[in-house]
Amino acid sequence: MSLELMDKVSAQFRDRLPFVVYRKPNHTRVTALFQKDNTLHSVSDFTETGFVMAAFEWKPTILLRPNQKHEVDFDFGTPPNCKSGAEIQIDLEQKKVHLDLIQKGIAAIQQGDFKKVVLSRKIEVDFNESPLELFQSLLSKYPNAFCYLWFHPNTGLWLGATPEILLQVRNRNFNTISLAGTLPYSGDDQVVWGRKELKEQDLVTDYILDVLRDKASDIKKGELESVKAGNLLHLRTKISGVFLKDGIGPVIRFLHPTPAICGFPKQPALDFIHDNENYDREFYTGFLGELNFDAKTELYVNLRCAQIKENKVVVYTGGGITQDSDPEKEWEETVAKSKTLLQLI
Repeated sequence: MSLELMDKVSAQFRDRLPFVVYRKPNHTRVTALFQKDNTLHSVSDFTETGFVMAAFEWKPTILLRPNQKHEVDFDFGTPPNCKSGAEIQIDLEQKKVHLDLIQKGIAAIQQGDFKKVVLSRKIEVDFNESPLELFQSLLSKYPNAFCYLWFHPNTGLWLGATPEILLQVRNRNFNTISLAGTLPYSGDDQVVWGRKELKEQDLVTDYILDVLRDKASDIKKGELESVKAGNLLHLRTKISGVFLKDGIGPVIRFLHPTPAICGFPKQPALDFIHDNENYDREFYTGFLGELNFDAKTELYVNLRCAQIKENKVVVYTGGGITQDSDPEKEWEETVAKSKTLLQLI
């Protein structure tokens, strides 16, 4: 980012005023939006215009109403603080706790409570660097992700590099994806996916198609494909169509949270998460993005994200559990996902 824009963002943060800085996937343009006061706005029916930040659970969706907008091109030639070779330290006690949680999830699936549940954990590490520099590292390291730095005095400072679209809408035409299944990227895109990953992907895809069936026409489902996101590979299916009515609010409320970040069926999976994760995800696995900018909406699932709290950073990571899950492999998946941010801190 330019020094001028960095100075503007730093001044906004110093004055404790809301802002968001972001770059869309495969773009070079960085956009910064500034709100002139610290009023906490929220969405009522998704007809509003602004940048939204929504929690995992249905609480009021926060709306940043921009009074100023700045855009600059990002120079990918000088990535700051890129520590991709850094070793990630494993907390053995946290590993035991998460393995026990996974075992409980598998047992609940085996007794028929639900078919899938997404279980997560958080990692807290020391952080004494500039959030802006960390954001610029994300921009350099993950050009295919939606990268952002968000602040509101009521929510704190968040940033991330997410690979997952929730919904893109222009007029009544929409695009979304189902994204599930994760494997480490070993340099070869021709990966053989296992039964567990394929079933997990089918659950997410079928759920999205079912939600859209009576709300859209001309629905098209793309071919199943492997996509690279940082050091990981995922399964992806593109879905498009035309909404039958104007207004995306009802669709968003049905879609979120999808089985990709909650589970299926939704309510029993949510109940299990409430009873067993033992922490508040807040904005992790929520969604964020542009709402009704020039008749277009682009929302992304808030994955690969962290919250910065003074001299600490809290990194969030998780994975989908099915009856075919191997607890040790599921743990390793959370470690691999956490590296998106931890290797840069």
